Amino acid sequence: MYKIIAKRELNSTVTMMDIYAPLVAKKAQAGQFIILRVDADGERIPLTVAGFDRNAGTVKIIFQVVGATTYLLNKKNAGECIQDFVGPLGCATRIENLKKVCIVGGGVGCAIALPLAEKLHEEGAEVHSIIGFRNKDLIILEKEFRLCSDKLTVMTDDGSYGRKGLVTAPLEEFISNGQVYDKVFAIGPLVMMKCIVAVTKPKNVPTSVSMNPIMIDGTGMCGGCRLTVDGKIKFACVDGPDFDGFYVDFDEAMARAKMYKDFEIKACKDCNLLKAEVK
Repeated sequence: MYKIIAKRELNSTVTMMDIYAPLVAKKAQAGQFIILRVDADGERIPLTVAGFDRNAGTVKIIFQVVGATTYLLNKKNAGECIQDFVGPLGCATRIENLKKVCIVGGGVGCAIALPLAEKLHEEGAEVHSIIGFRNKDLIILEKEFRLCSDKLTVMTDDGSYGRKGLVTAPLEEFISNGQVYDKVFAIGPLVMMKCIVAVTKPKNVPTSVSMNPIMIDGTGMCGGCRLTVDGKIKFACVDGPDFDGFYVDFDEAMARAKMYKDFEIKACKDCNLLKAEVK
C-alpha cells in the first residue's frame, strides 16, 4: 500500500497528490510515468510523474477527474493509501546540451511540462514557457512556472486571463521575431501538439511531443499504446512517451483516442460507485 502524504485541489477538476513511494522517487526522472491502482479491484491507469522528492521518498502526481478511477482516487485523502504505484516507466526526457528551449503546455499537460521546465532551469538553460487553458478558472501551476521560467506567457481561449488565444500564437511570434530555440517541447492535447508542429516544422525547429495514448500494462506487451512514428510502429510506454513531433502520425493517434469515447461515457454513467454516491 502507498500512503498519500499530501493532497491539494488545483482547480475544480484537477488534483495534486504526493505519494510515499521511495523506490520510485529514487529513480524517477522528468518525462516518466507511473501506473497505479486505487484498490485491489481497480483498473490500472497511467499518470505522468509531476515531480519527486528523493529525500522525502515522495512522488507527485496531478490528475483530472474524468472517469470512475480518477473519481475514486480523488475521494482519497491525505493519510489514506492506494493499492499499487508502479514505476518509473517510460523513457526520461532527453535534455542534454540544450541552452535555450520553449516549453508549451496545454491544460493538464502543464503538469507534465512543469518538471521538465524545472529540470532545464536547474541545468542552466534559458526557459521560455507558454501555458494555455480554456479560461482563468482552469489555470494551474502558474506560480511554479514563473519560478523556473525566464519568460512566461499565459494564454486563455476566452481572454479571461493573460493573453487571449491559442498557445501557437506566441510561439509563432517568438520564432518570427528571431528567438532561436534548441528545442520546443509540446505537451498537451493531441490537436494542440499537432498545431505546434505545424508552426515549428516549416522553420525546422526541433520539436518533442509527449504522447499519451491508451495504456494498459505499461511494459509494451499489450500493444494498446501503439503509434506510427516515421512510418514505423512505436509503443509510447517503452519507446516514449516523448517522440520527434515531425514524424508522429497525429491523425491516426487522434482517431484511436476516440475509439472508446462512447464506451467511457456509458461506463461512467453506469458506474455503481457513482450511483451509490448520488444516493
